[in-house]
Amino acid sequence: MKIKRQAHSVYQTQYHIVWIPKYRYKVLVDGVDRYLEKVMDTYLAERYPDVHIQERNIQLDYIHILIEIPPEYSVAKVIQDIKSNTSLKLRKKFEYLGRGNKPVWSIGYFVSTVGMNEGVIRKYIRNQEKEDKGHEVYLEDETTDVA
Repeated sequence: MKIKRQAHSVYQTQYHIVWIPKYRYKVLVDGVDRYLEKVMDTYLAERYPDVHIQERNIQLDYIHILIEIPPEYSVAKVIQDIKSNTSLKLRKKFEYLGRGNKPVWSIGYFVSTVGMNEGVIRKYIRNQEKEDKGHEVYLEDETTDVA
């Protein structure tokens, strides 16, 4: 990732974010995942044009993203807004998610700053599904550059 510049700051801020559906239900099936990607991208382009998702992996019961958030924004606020907006849109589009006005997402999320381990994080996000199924063993090798 390149170092970015704004009027009063120079930064390189990336975060690895993970969140799950409420009760870890497997609701992000084929079609829902693609719609979720579009909703996320559209919302970020409109609300936070300088926030960029660099890597994304949507599975049935979790989402991993590698996201660049400039220092002018709070990570908590950006993620809260993404989860709130996508929950609303998913419930409107897919009837089975909207029944009873239940939340789509669990409260909270995992966040980690990426720093110099960007390649390792990118590899982890890309291969998470294979690792979950036992097809690939994830070995943390900080010298490996995947990007």
